[in-house]
Amino acid sequence: MADQTSRATLHAAVSGVVQGVFFRRFVHREATQLGLHGRVRNLFDGRVEVEAEGERSKLEQLVRRLHKGPPGAQVTEVVTEWCDCRQEYEDFRVDYS
Repeated sequence: MADQTSRATLHAAVSGVVQGVFFRRFVHREATQLGLHGRVRNLFDGRVEVEAEGERSKLEQLVRRLHKGPPGAQVTEVVTEWCDCRQEYEDFRVDYS
């Protein structure tokens, strides 16, 4: 298990053609495979928001994958913010609200 200093929380906003192309499902699968916790949801402005927590190196891998996205997606920008791990989530989920 990693020590707490290597853990972080990532907030990312992904822009482009990212809704209606299974982007949330893609993020859920990738984050779960990496052992991350958090959520992904669509925003009203057409972006997809990702909040994930876990090992910093795994989060960095997720960011690289967000830049590519699933087939059909056209990612134009990924804006990231980092902070200390808050441990708010027990798993990774798709938020449909």
